[in-house]
Amino acid sequence: MKIEIDLTKTVEQNAADYYEKAKKSKKKLLGAEQALKQTEKKLITIRPEVKKKELKEVIIKKRRWFEKFRWFISSEGFLCVGGRDATTNDILIRKHMQPEDLVFHTEIVGSPFFIIKTEGKTPGKATIEETAQATASYSRAWKHGITVTEVYHIKPEQVKKELGLPKGTFMIHGQRNYSKPVLQLAIGRTDEGIIGGPLTAVTKHAKQYLIIDQGDTKTTDMAKLIRSKLGGTLEEIQSFLPPGRGRIKL
Repeated sequence: MKIEIDLTKTVEQNAADYYEKAKKSKKKLLGAEQALKQTEKKLITIRPEVKKKELKEVIIKKRRWFEKFRWFISSEGFLCVGGRDATTNDILIRKHMQPEDLVFHTEIVGSPFFIIKTEGKTPGKATIEETAQATASYSRAWKHGITVTEVYHIKPEQVKKELGLPKGTFMIHGQRNYSKPVLQLAIGRTDEGIIGGPLTAVTKHAKQYLIIDQGDTKTTDMAKLIRSKLGGTLEEIQSFLPPGRGRIKL
């Protein structure tokens, strides 16, 4: 073993230095041994026969672009996307609206813009009615207890951003196509997870579902009840809930 001596120090000082180094080395060795034991314990719990379903549950799913908004898949298979607030309304119209899409809004203040992403196809009556219902249900009309409200849909070229308008607000030009949907939503569970939106859209894709009407139950309490029935996380359930109190039909 090679020992280095500092000639500027006394024998006692050199001995003290080596004593301190020996103590530090011992601590590092003990720490390494403890880390090794903890790792061994974790490895013991891992078994090769772990089911694919169990592995799937721990994989973090990459968020799709539309999941930051309100969204649902219509009963005819169209992706329908809506704003959550002024900022997401603005982003939706400015960045995700395409010339072939259809745009929805209500006449009241505090309404989301909703877009049917047509991808060049023509949505049928069912998709239009479902998107109108989602637009109404996610608007401030729900919080105010309004059960039916007017919703219009237009073409993208009729939506204009003009100077002086607040964020998320646009001028609408030309003829509007009106409908009067009833405010109601549903939340369901598919193989891929929790979904929400108009009842006819949810029941088309979900194996299990619950209907949400206007009522007096807090959104947090509704989310907990839905989780107890359908599973999922509170975060994903709350992303589909209306902007106000409600009632779960059991």
